[in-house]
Amino acid sequence: MTHDHDLVLRPTPAQTEAALNSPPGRNGGDLVVETLAGLGATTVFGLPGQHALGMFDALRRSDLTYVGLRVENNAGFAADAYGRITGEAAPLLLSTGPGALTSLAALQEAAAASAPVLAISSQIPRAGLGGGRHGYLHELPDQAASFRGVVKSVHTVRAQSQIPSAIAAAWKSALTVPHGPVWVEIPQDVLLDATSLPVVTALDATPEELVPRPELTAVAADLLSKAARPAVVAGGGVVRADASGKLLALAERLNAPVVTTFGGKGAFPWEHPLSLQSWLEDRHTTDFLEDADVLLVVGSGLGELSSNYHTFKPRGRVIQIEADLGKLESNHPALGIHADARLALQALLETVDERVDDGAADRVSEVLGKVRDRIAAQELTLEQNVLASVRRALPAGSPSFWDMTILAYWAWSAFDAKSPNTMHSAQGAGGLGYGFPAALGAAAADRTRPVLAVSGDGGALYSIAELATARQYDLNVTWLIVDDGGYGILREYMTDAFGQATATELTRPDYVALAESFGVPGVRTTSETLAADLSNALAEPGPSVVVLPAVLRMFAPTHLD
Repeated sequence: MTHDHDLVLRPTPAQTEAALNSPPGRNGGDLVVETLAGLGATTVFGLPGQHALGMFDALRRSDLTYVGLRVENNAGFAADAYGRITGEAAPLLLSTGPGALTSLAALQEAAAASAPVLAISSQIPRAGLGGGRHGYLHELPDQAASFRGVVKSVHTVRAQSQIPSAIAAAWKSALTVPHGPVWVEIPQDVLLDATSLPVVTALDATPEELVPRPELTAVAADLLSKAARPAVVAGGGVVRADASGKLLALAERLNAPVVTTFGGKGAFPWEHPLSLQSWLEDRHTTDFLEDADVLLVVGSGLGELSSNYHTFKPRGRVIQIEADLGKLESNHPALGIHADARLALQALLETVDERVDDGAADRVSEVLGKVRDRIAAQELTLEQNVLASVRRALPAGSPSFWDMTILAYWAWSAFDAKSPNTMHSAQGAGGLGYGFPAALGAAAADRTRPVLAVSGDGGALYSIAELATARQYDLNVTWLIVDDGGYGILREYMTDAFGQATATELTRPDYVALAESFGVPGVRTTSETLAADLSNALAEPGPSVVVLPAVLRMFAPTHLD
């Protein structure tokens, strides 16, 4: 009798030959890049540093494509976008101490947005590990401790034989739902020492599926089938799980209106008769969702932005499908289903009854009409025209990446993403500087279509160095910079709260001239010429910059009423 535990994978003749003829001149860094290639990676991002040189030297002996950015945080944003666009774990190679720590803000955004990033950092030599003060360059008492509260998992390597398994475990962690960033650190001497270990060829890091419990989906299906006024909130988990088609089918079977969160943009067709679009920061939408007798929340934790700043108080039964166990019922009591959005929606599709509700589309139209009337009463024609110009200029299938800026806040609510997984922003963690480096990562993932980045002048100053990256790798990114002379949204917040703003005004460069100094074409535009100038820039291959001098205003909030 053969037992499962007796089964082993036997090497092929080719693998045996490779093991017996390990190429000379390899070091621990080669084990890193061989492992990445064996897992299926094709592109890596990063920035070299003294302790990490073993990894970077090994890159020249591999077929991996390297995209080097100028700041570690920006490299992290680029890897984040690559992971979002491809669904693959994006390798991010970093050095010890300052280099590693500079990536923290980007890794926080990746964690908040469930973007799979595989960060691999060097460490001080093994002799310095353990918390003693040895005086090594870049030394921290416990470097990994700085990342444990940010990433999904931390893996510290102490011997070359551990490298393939540690990286494979991290890869699996990054791609097991909910996706997210992971951290691997390898001491300098482990990377630099010569290795006689065979070339890494056979790896299995298949992520585990998160299947819903059938007794829970049965209850959920019964509640939805019998509901009088069902509604759906679709979050970023629907996009990450590639579940938009299943969401559409379920909504149509139930005749249930759907609102998408800012992280879930594109998860449901914008102009569909059941689409409440993304007006979550509007009391009319909040009232509608509160009135639902059964509310299905898929791939969202109903956090601050998705709940209209925690003013949302559901009166009906809530069903929450969420892959992140920490978000399940964290804000509202619910029938909590811990599962991947795609698998859970499929289970509901197989069990719900079709609902007839001839008035659902009319109720949606009524809510959207109230929203339009509220916005129209605030005389925000400039802002609406600018956003409409961006939409006209951007090809329907092209992705866009938005920094934390007033135009992005408008886009969260009012921009039609056209299709899933095409509109991305830093609203997960809310840090500045995301838009441009993230767009570079998306362009590296797919060179067949133009990519749009949108920043304010404040956020743009975080990323100017990456104009050199865009030019060096000839990445097809058009960068729209809305120049209002400062931190525009903070100016509004402070003026509203204190009567005047402090520390929000900025001396800034001539962005067109600055772009041209990097060899990147630049143009200064107006609200009237924006659509044409942006279209022309997007149509030309390679990087470009479009600068719009404009002071935009936000629409009035409703959560303060």
